[in-house]
Parts: sequence; structure tokens; C-alpha cells
Amino acid sequence: MATESSVKEFSLTELDRKAIDTARVLAADAVEKVGNGHPGTAISLAPAAYLVFQQHLRHDPKDPQWIGRDRFVLSPGHTSLTLYLQLFLSGYGLELEDLEALRTWGAKTPGHPEYGHTDGVEITTGPLGQGLASAVGFAYAQRRMRGLLDADAPAGASPFDHTVWVIASDGDLQEGVTSEASSLAGHQELGNLVVIYDDNKISIEDDTDIAFTEDVLARYEAYGWHTQRVDWTESGEYVEDVQALDAALRAAKAETNRPSIISLRTIIGWPSPTKQNTGGIHGSKLGGDEVAALKSSLGFDPEANFAVDPEVLAHARKVVERGAAAHEAWNADFASWQQANPEGAALLARLEAGELPENWTDSLPEFEAGTSMATRAASGKVINAIADVLPELWGGSADLAGSNNTTIESAKSFAPASRSTSKWNADPYGRVLHFGIREHAAASITNGIVLSSPTRAFNGTFLIFSDYQRPAIRLAALMGVPSIFVWTHDSIGLGEDGPTHQPVEQLASLRAIPNLDVVRPADANEVSYAWQGILELTNTPAGIVLSRQNLPVYDRTAPGFKPASGTLKGGYILAEAVRDGAEVTPDVIIIATGSEVELAVEAREALASDGIAARVVSLPSLEWFNKQDAAYRESVLPAAITARVSVEAGVAQGWRELVGDAGAIISLDHFGASADYQKLYSEFGLTTEAVVAAAKNVAK
Repeated sequence: MATESSVKEFSLTELDRKAIDTARVLAADAVEKVGNGHPGTAISLAPAAYLVFQQHLRHDPKDPQWIGRDRFVLSPGHTSLTLYLQLFLSGYGLELEDLEALRTWGAKTPGHPEYGHTDGVEITTGPLGQGLASAVGFAYAQRRMRGLLDADAPAGASPFDHTVWVIASDGDLQEGVTSEASSLAGHQELGNLVVIYDDNKISIEDDTDIAFTEDVLARYEAYGWHTQRVDWTESGEYVEDVQALDAALRAAKAETNRPSIISLRTIIGWPSPTKQNTGGIHGSKLGGDEVAALKSSLGFDPEANFAVDPEVLAHARKVVERGAAAHEAWNADFASWQQANPEGAALLARLEAGELPENWTDSLPEFEAGTSMATRAASGKVINAIADVLPELWGGSADLAGSNNTTIESAKSFAPASRSTSKWNADPYGRVLHFGIREHAAASITNGIVLSSPTRAFNGTFLIFSDYQRPAIRLAALMGVPSIFVWTHDSIGLGEDGPTHQPVEQLASLRAIPNLDVVRPADANEVSYAWQGILELTNTPAGIVLSRQNLPVYDRTAPGFKPASGTLKGGYILAEAVRDGAEVTPDVIIIATGSEVELAVEAREALASDGIAARVVSLPSLEWFNKQDAAYRESVLPAAITARVSVEAGVAQGWRELVGDAGAIISLDHFGASADYQKLYSEFGLTTEAVVAAAKNVAK
């Protein structure tokens, strides 16, 4: 493995300078051609990005998924050209026609970088702050993978050691999520994380002094980061001292006990003659005259568009050869590790294949019928029951471990040993995550972990605080990464804490996010199958929604009751309509989720005494149910049976589609109150009697 002392100081050659300037004019040309975009930062950051990709990033452009690579995160996704231009120059497969197609239909160069769409893009960025926050998760994942597979290797000697490089903007550092995540990064002593902060002091509203004047490096020093400043304006004239930045990056890489941030003072859009250092160059094309003037100032033909000197491109793409050599050297180290660690090698092969262990579901607990248990408690038992057979599973809570039941009891906490407390035994390679009261960062970090490693990470908080996590949840869904969100205290059933903590609209709003699976199990055995279904997902994030209050564990051998395995289909007949001891075509179908299934089951019994045969459908996941074929869905909810009632302690939105115009919706379309949960359900009409009355009405 290469050591810091073996990395030579970078000397900028004439061809390097031409490559950097080529990136600048290509940025201007690309935005000019499409008529919109963000050229300014791509122009002024070209030297920094080029330096990282050519000299510091360990990568193989011909194998973007090489597990031994460093990771690069462009947090200000609006300056996507900053990344695309380096992918082009480095030989990742982007060519001139891709740059010419910037921000157009079907292009490999969308307006913001998209994970899975363009080789070399490690994460979808755009919403400011998400990239840097998730990069902290990337750094978490690197340390966890090392601890899982090669814990005893000397520092810097493991094939699982790598660095996470980030470019961040003023806007990223203004977003609160980066404060949350950066605080955690300092606390965790993530020496494998290096951030270049582009301190250009310009945003859409022009000079950031109107809203942002803090001392960023002082803040990061307080977080426990290693801080450096490189100022290209310090001399009174603009001097792009690439050697100074190179030295700072090398010093950051050498700092292994703290994350590092380098404040790089730039002038946005330099050397654009009249638009540099203005908000106008941030998010608008330069205009023909300005583009021509920029090209002239750099020695390019002002009449030529998308012009690339073949000699310059060949020089830049020598990084392919260097990357291949680094990959080959890594392969030798990796082969030695495989030979010395056959069990670890087998585990890694399984994880990389996205496979779960054979017969792992045998470890899922079965819960005794006739008892009662909060589904959050059942979830905690499931996590602990499967922890030994799924070493890739890890996670924790945003300071709600005891309430969320997210702690793997046999594991140490993931944190430097010095962070141990009287309750928690910390270890750098631990498995229990502590996010503190940082729900948004918890979600972003979880995304970063799952993106950059084959491990499966979860985070826990109350369902109401999913609102704090929504940008990260949406990005997980957009990227199709299987992050896991554990949301407890799922309804007014949490009781006395009152309406600030009682989710009403959250279930509907989360279900509205495409490609997010929301699972709200009704009893402890549904929880087991819910976790099975979630862990079997490979391209969809999921949230499991759990009760605070105890719920009955159903006797699946009782007349008409069906196995909890139906949970895996998202919706199933929990209790069939029965008359005179025999299953019959239902007179009415009652559909419910989570804790309200109890009301549906009680209503079924009451209706039976009045001669009305009711089917109870438990619908823990609408997303999973909608993925079933039409025949199965028809078997559960026959179109011919229009007498339907839904019951859920949340807003009615989304239920009319299932119950139809002839059906009834029992819902909660207002905020809650502070009282015990039985009183709240009674006062707000979420009762067995209400379900019975609605069922009788629609069954007429």
C-alpha cells in the first residue's frame, strides 16, 4: 500500500495547465449550448478538481466500482460540470458529445449528478448539504468494513483503507444538516474524511455577506476537525497556487485522527473577464461575448466550441494508467488478505453479491399467540435475534435507543474508545450507532453507509421526526439504495406527549414518496416478516413504523385466521369472514394497518354476532401490496365486494382508492391531544363501535 511519504509533491506542467483551462472553456461552452446551468464554480474550481482526480484520488476509471477506490463526493450538485469534466478528462467514458448534451433528455450529464446514471458518480447530489452529510456516512462505512474484515491490520495497510474526498460549497455549509453531520464526524475522529470548502463567497443572491459571515474554520475546529486555509486572493491579485492546495491536501491525508477541512478562497468564475465574482455567473450562462472573452484570456480560439487538444486529453487520461497500476498493486494486497482470511473473504463475497446467508430466516423470532407486545419491542427482539447471522447489519438511534429499541445488545458502540460512558462501551469498530439528537444527519449518514459499502444500516427516531429526515429519505428513494428507517411512536397511541409528537399526516406523506416502502405491522409476528421483507430489498429504502403501546399477538390457528407470512405481500387476509364456523364470502371487508388492526378484529367479532360476516385485511405496506399481481390483489380485495371500511389513525388521504366511493374511511384528519391513548382513541372516534357502525352502514 502507498504511504504518505511515497506521494510526491505535485508539479503543475504546461499540459496540466492546458487541461485545467480546457475544463474551464468546456464548462462555459456546455452551459452556453443548453442555455442554462451553473458555469461559475466549474470554471473556478477546475484546478482543485483536476488536482484531486489526477494526484490524490485513488481510482481506476475503467473500474468505477473497484472496492479499493477512494470515494469522491461533489456536494454542491448544481456545479455538476465540476465532476463531469474530470470524468471526461480521466477517461470514465464521458466524451465530448456527453458534455454537449448537458442537462438534456437521456444525457449522461443531467443537471445534477445522479447515482447509477453516470459512471464515477458516487451519490446523487443537488439538495445542498446532503453530499457532505452523506460523505460522513461514507467515512463511517470505511471504518466499519475495516473492523468487520481486517481489524488488526496496521494503519494504512489494509485493502479496506481508503479516503473520502469532498468538495463542498458555501451553500452546503449553511445547511443545518452539515452542521449535524460534521459534529458527528469530529466526534468520531474520522481521519479518512477530507473536505475542500470552496469559499467563494457568492451564492444566488450574490455576496454571501448578506446572510453568512461566520468563521467556518473556527466552527469546524470546535467540532474537532483539522483545519487549513489556502487563499488564492491573499496577495491582492488572484494567484491559483495549486502547489499550496496540493500541500494542504497531503497534510490532510496525513492527519489520521481527525477529519480535515481546507478552506479554499476562490473567485467564482475566474478568469471570466466581467462576470467573475458575481451572482450572475453562479447559475446562468455567460453569454456569447463573455465566453469569447474567457477563451481569449486563456489562449483559446474564441470562435471554436468544445475544442480539445488531443495531446492535452491524452496527458490527462494518463490517470487511467496510474489507476490501473494502483488497482494492480491493491489486487496483490487483497489476494494476500483473502488467503490469510478465508472466512472474511467468504463474507465479503456474499456481501458484494448482495446475498443474505442461507437459512438466515430461521433466526427470526416467533411470538407467542395470546400475549401482547408493542411492535417497537418486537422489532428490538428481531434485530437482536438476527444480529449474529447478519454481521452486516448495524445501526442505532437519534438519542432514542430505549424508545426505538434499536440497540444490538451484544455489540459495542461505534465510536472511539475514549467516548465510552458508564452505559455504553465504545469501540472504533463497534456496531451500535449513536447519532445524538440529529435526525436529519442520521438519515443522510445511513444513506452514505449503504451507498459506499455492502453493509445494511438502520437509524431510529419517532415517526413524527421523519419530517426532519425527509430530504435524505427522498434521496434514498431517488437513488434506490436500501437504507432502513425505524420509526416508532407511530400515532396518537403514544398518548400523553400530545400533538407535537403525534403523527397524523406522516404516513400519507411518506407513502407519497416514489420508491419508498412504508411498512406498518399489526402485531409482533408481522414485525418479524416485515424485517425479512425489508432486508431482502436491494434497490428500495424502507421505513418500518412501530407502536409504542402493546398490541395483541394474534392466534393464527383461530377460525379464519391466516399466517403472518402474508406480511411479505404487503396486504393479506388476516381473518376471513366466518359464518357458522365456516369461511364464507364476506359481507364487508375491513382494511386496517398497525395498531388499528386490533379494532378491525374486534369489529369482526361484534359483526358476527349480528350475522354480518366481515373479512379483516391487514395492509402493512401498500407499496408491497401494489407490487403483487392483479390476481392476488383481487383475491384479497375482490372488486365485486364494494362494502369496505378502512381504519387508520392518520389522515384519510390515499384510502379512497382502496375503499371506493361506496366505502367508509375512519381516519384522523386533525391534530391529536395530550391524554392517555385509550382516551384519545375514544374521543377521536377510533373505536370498535365506530368500525362496527361504519361496516353495518356500507353493508346495507
